[in-house]
Amino acid sequence: MNSGRIHIGIGGWSCAPWQGSFYPKGLPARRELEHASRKLTSIEVNGTYYRAQTPETFQKWHDETPDDFVFAVKAPRYATNRKVLAGAGDSIARFLDGGLMRLGDKLGPINWQFMATRKFDPDDFAAFLALLLDRHQGRPLRHAVEVRHDTFRDPAFTAMIRDRGIAAVVSADGGYTQIADPTAPFVYARIMGTTDGAATGYDDAGLDLWAARIREWAAGGCPDGLDHVDAPAPGQPRDVYLYVIGGHKAANPQAAMGLIERLA
Repeated sequence: MNSGRIHIGIGGWSCAPWQGSFYPKGLPARRELEHASRKLTSIEVNGTYYRAQTPETFQKWHDETPDDFVFAVKAPRYATNRKVLAGAGDSIARFLDGGLMRLGDKLGPINWQFMATRKFDPDDFAAFLALLLDRHQGRPLRHAVEVRHDTFRDPAFTAMIRDRGIAAVVSADGGYTQIADPTAPFVYARIMGTTDGAATGYDDAGLDLWAARIREWAAGGCPDGLDHVDAPAPGQPRDVYLYVIGGHKAANPQAAMGLIERLA
């Protein structure tokens, strides 16, 4: 069976509760990314959402991680947390020109995350999507939009992003609006259901369920038990990027590693 590539990880790599559990006791902070990138296959970078990074920082991240490692990168909030999205062009350009391309082949999808209060305005959102480049500095770009308001559960929205090959971030187990429609050559999922009741964040049944869903996405299928706007239909194999986010954050690395083990 043909299958897309699968990348499993967490949000960021600096978290105090991970010292002594995920990270060896006494590991210097400067070596946390090096360690995490050898236990996981991807990380979603959150710092880029809050502040610009230097080109040297992106280069450092590239150089400290294995050749097959992939970063998903959150776009800056200055582009998405604004009254009129059509005016985000300058913020988007600064982000793309700020050294992001130094990640090279390790650059995965860009996550354009919107506040939960952002409602679907078809004209303004279409204008925003028109600002997202398919390529930059000779490199193809993958875009995902994380929308959190129920007004986006609209066939006009899924048609709009499907036309551009842009993914809707699949938010699960955390109470946010879920749109699991496959609209791109890849799936971008953020699962938020870890608890302190299991050492691995999810119990065995929960990890088995998510591993099965990941396999089905990668094979081009549409897993049961997720909310779609349009009638789900199988398609071509897709790459999958899944991040264990939020929930009981202390256990998120263990949950991600549990999924990687099941998918090996």
